[in-house]
Amino acid sequence: MRGAILAGGAASRFGGAPKGLLTIGGSRILDRVVARVQAVTDAPPPLLVANAPDASAWRPDLKTIADARPGFGSLGGIYTAVTAEPGPVLCVAWDMPFVPEALLRALVEGAGAGGAGTYDVFLPESAGPRGLEPLCAVYGPACGPAIARRLDSGDLKAISFHPDVRVGILSLAQVRAFGDPAELFFNVNTPDDLERAEVLWQRRA
Repeated sequence: MRGAILAGGAASRFGGAPKGLLTIGGSRILDRVVARVQAVTDAPPPLLVANAPDASAWRPDLKTIADARPGFGSLGGIYTAVTAEPGPVLCVAWDMPFVPEALLRALVEGAGAGGAGTYDVFLPESAGPRGLEPLCAVYGPACGPAIARRLDSGDLKAISFHPDVRVGILSLAQVRAFGDPAELFFNVNTPDDLERAEVLWQRRA
């Protein structure tokens, strides 16, 4: 199992500032996410999927790659992580400061729970409008062709390709064993979100 940090997006609500480089509790969000992904995946260190010209300087210890097919949003980032190297990949968005290592480990373990019928996608349920959290999930090699077909058709929803692959789900009840889903999958999109995240961090600390 390898890891990938998804750092795509223009961060327009932050005036273009790289969201993952913001600090919460004195540490960058990116560094927090990298540490947790690295703890549950095999060597080498996670990939950093990012399109910014200076992205390779954010974490020089990571291999940084740009989107294989630019301009396709989150689904394009997932596609890039899936097709960059062989084998399954744990993908996590770089603006999720509170995703715990234990939850990521449950996803890694659950992805292979089917034995011979191993899932192509294994992702958690969430309390959000999509009902699932595709930016914190394990993706297998079979997702590459399935996602490519959706990109070609212009269907860029992050779960659009699910009917074409074998999907496993970590239930909401299982997710809640690790905490409040609204906090676990909280992402920092705006300055207000950053302030809320700092409050959450202090309270959790």
